[in-house]
Amino acid sequence: MALLTDTDPLTRVLASRFANGPKADGRHIAFWHDPAGEHEQRIDDLAAQLGVAVIRVANDEFAVKHRLLIEERTQPFIVYRRGEIPTGIGNWLLDLEYAYGVFYADQAALVGEDLNLDNAVARPVVESHPAFFKSAERRERLKKRLNGDDNETVVRAKMSAVLLKTEQHSLSELTRQLLIEEAAGGRIGWNLLADNGLTGFYLDGVRQTYGYASTAPTLDDFTLWIFRSAHEGFGIDTPGRNIYVDYSLWRDSRISSEAIAILAGNAEEALQIPASLENREWSDLLGSDTFESIERKIASDLAAGVATKAITAREVGDAIRRRQTSFWYPRYETLYTAIRSASELLAAIDEFDPSMAGFDDGLARYKTGWFRIDQLYRHFMRAAQLTEHTGPLDALSSQVENFYSNKYVDPLATAWQGQVDAVAAWTSQTVSSQRAFFTHYVKPLLDKKKRVIVIISDALRYEIADELAAQLRRFRADKSKVGFTADLEPTLGVLPSYTQLGMAALLPHTNLGFSGTKALTEVDGKRTDGTAYRTKVLEAYGGVAVQAADVKNLPVKELRTLTQQQKFMYAYHNEIDATGDKPGTEREVFKAAAHTIDELVRLSKQFASAEVGAILITADHGFLFQDRELDASGYLSTDPQGDEIHDRDRRRVIGRGLKADAAFRHFTAAQLGLSSDYEVLIPKGTKRLKLQGSGSRFVHGGATLQEIVVPVISVSYTDSGKSTVQPVPVKIQQKSPNITTGILAVEVHQSEPVTDKVQARELRAGIYLPNDDKPLSNQVMLKFNSESTDPRERYVPGRMALSSDADQHNGKDVEFRLEEQIPNTSQWRIVEKALYRLKRSFQADF
Repeated sequence: MALLTDTDPLTRVLASRFANGPKADGRHIAFWHDPAGEHEQRIDDLAAQLGVAVIRVANDEFAVKHRLLIEERTQPFIVYRRGEIPTGIGNWLLDLEYAYGVFYADQAALVGEDLNLDNAVARPVVESHPAFFKSAERRERLKKRLNGDDNETVVRAKMSAVLLKTEQHSLSELTRQLLIEEAAGGRIGWNLLADNGLTGFYLDGVRQTYGYASTAPTLDDFTLWIFRSAHEGFGIDTPGRNIYVDYSLWRDSRISSEAIAILAGNAEEALQIPASLENREWSDLLGSDTFESIERKIASDLAAGVATKAITAREVGDAIRRRQTSFWYPRYETLYTAIRSASELLAAIDEFDPSMAGFDDGLARYKTGWFRIDQLYRHFMRAAQLTEHTGPLDALSSQVENFYSNKYVDPLATAWQGQVDAVAAWTSQTVSSQRAFFTHYVKPLLDKKKRVIVIISDALRYEIADELAAQLRRFRADKSKVGFTADLEPTLGVLPSYTQLGMAALLPHTNLGFSGTKALTEVDGKRTDGTAYRTKVLEAYGGVAVQAADVKNLPVKELRTLTQQQKFMYAYHNEIDATGDKPGTEREVFKAAAHTIDELVRLSKQFASAEVGAILITADHGFLFQDRELDASGYLSTDPQGDEIHDRDRRRVIGRGLKADAAFRHFTAAQLGLSSDYEVLIPKGTKRLKLQGSGSRFVHGGATLQEIVVPVISVSYTDSGKSTVQPVPVKIQQKSPNITTGILAVEVHQSEPVTDKVQARELRAGIYLPNDDKPLSNQVMLKFNSESTDPRERYVPGRMALSSDADQHNGKDVEFRLEEQIPNTSQWRIVEKALYRLKRSFQADF
């Protein structure tokens, strides 16, 4: 049947009918009704081309029937009838026409035949939309989508899908595409529907299915109606499918979420939503997320409430947990982090009492609690720097800075200074000296024949190390199965608390002192500045010094070979100090701290993979950081005096014959445990010395707790194949076994609080058929990250909207699943699931 490719539509359609139409005894009969005789002259030529016989009916129906059924039972025929055709039992050929079908040669019939559609369906569709069917390309695309039993509604829906170029023809997908184009400022699809007479059909669909009604319906009006309805919660009496179902799918899909965000912004302005929120309470809006202005309102009110202490830290935490499933939350996550950190910081400062019973008590109270205020301040500052929504933080930032500096840093420094002034020697009865680091931490491991890696991160202050230790304990890598334990201890840093002296103190030595050249130091008469000189010191004990930057990217095999060549290795890492100690970058020090934590976790993982025996992480000193611009009161008004000022910086003076002054704490070298004959002056409290070209926010060298409580993290690891860190368990709270509406509201309980060894997780929620991975609902990401010990605060809500694909499965069992993404893949695995039965009453859309 090569004629199927003939460009003449009549020939092609007839050829298709004889090839594919109903057959008996191996042949087909085309009963051609041509009342006006329009095609009578072509019958014989067409029959010849097709290789069939022609019978012209001329009031001889019985004879024709006898010929067809008795005389020529296997011959294919065109039975041509012109004029008025008898109806009912008056048509003697009616039974055969029913069996084989009637052929019409008008445009509508030809198109219907070509598309394999029943004439009763094809005729009204083709006659109503002639522009569509003029295009051979569109007809061909439509033909690939059609089924023989499609009704008029389905055919028009598929025509719309052809024009809009959507894979599916559901109302949901057609609307999604129109909204995507609308958000992009285009109307190509809508104009195509209009040009082909399908806008009325589409608008009838949204009226019947979504409940949209308007005296003058337009796409703009419908779009605005969607967002107004969403803001009002969607009416429960909406005819047909609840618009919330499809609206949720559009928002949660990566295909259309950005378009929905744009259109929501347009609707927000048109509906004057910001003005309507002015007198609303933030707490009343926690369940609403249609418009971004709602997120801004909640965040702004929370920030203002924290600044004025009208909202408690617990209320802030509860509110932010509820907003984690908001559509807009990812855009405001860092802002919320800043607000939460500020609320916890201000609450901690309110409870802060700087009194201490002595030098050792001050050290103990800092390591057990006070350092967390510095940590919360860092978290706030970093989040405030990262968020693009800085407006709500204006008042809060000022409040945080005032409280942190005036009610914590300064009072703590003053109280601690009293203890510093009272000690005769820089030593503690309870905290090991930084000078004893090698003897106290490294040597015992070497004595056990362990190869040791010491990572020294410049200016890794105690509160940052606490977070690093927590990250190490939480570390979980599916491929390597490496798991860490990380124990944090404080050491008493040397004074002055600056890099050269702190680095030297960590080396094995007997004597430690100043070299006589600027601020350089030496141990046992050997220079200690730089990696090469430190290697010379370490070689005597079987060790080596390297720069972390030189080994962090080495393949594991090369790193293993390198570490096996000596008993121990000191690896120097410098990002925090390198960033903070420059005036132009000092405000980026907390960014450097975050990056340092990530790098040191990766470096520890790398050394563990290289099978070293033990890992120690420490620092040379800590630091003070206050973001405010210091006024004159922040600097000493007097200059240090002495016979010889050998070296000075913002927080230290080194020299000989230094004169005592009430603004300084004077130390001899012996009091500091140093072997030199130099003396040291340390500005009291947090005061700085003025120094040309230096920054004032980031400083160290002095004796505040933030500067001299130096961390040591003892890290051990296991690669036994099972990580000691486990994801937090969750449990689906199933209130009913049935789903009776288009929405399934669920609650998932986080069974335990998140800790160092119980890891937060983010799971994808969705509804599926058993043993099928195609979702029947929107997919929502749920966060399980609560650290609360109160089980009532660990419930995470989710709302699942069934898609139109679920319609055909009513009465069947479906699964609500929680899935997690397999690391470094696009695959997902089921964590928890619950079985439900679909028992819905609804009208299916097209």
